[in-house]
Amino acid sequence: VQLQASGGGLAQAGGSLRLSCAASGSIVSIDYMGWYRQAPGKQREFVARISSGGNTDSADSVKGRFTISRDNTGRTVYLQMSSLKPEDTAVYYCNVEAMTPMTFRVQDFWGKGTLVTVSS
Repeated sequence: VQLQASGGGLAQAGGSLRLSCAASGSIVSIDYMGWYRQAPGKQREFVARISSGGNTDSADSVKGRFTISRDNTGRTVYLQMSSLKPEDTAVYYCNVEAMTPMTFRVQDFWGKGTLVTVSS
């Protein structure tokens, strides 16, 4: 499974950015698609995820500001980030829990990460 993320960059506080992540490769099914982030000097933390059924979950720190969604194919996930704060600065990683025909077990897959920088 390959994950290609895009959309990171520089934004001012209060601004918006939209991240995208497309999954490709041999995939039997996808249970969840989501985003994690890692700020400098901190551990990676959960941001938001969406299930195959469309149920969403997000961290308290981003509730009301970030919206996760996916396209009709279920292979691309989006993270609309609004009202950005300097503390949102981090490398954002796409995460997919998917089953592949190699193992027929659900496994975690990670994208390379895209940097989001929010200036005050």
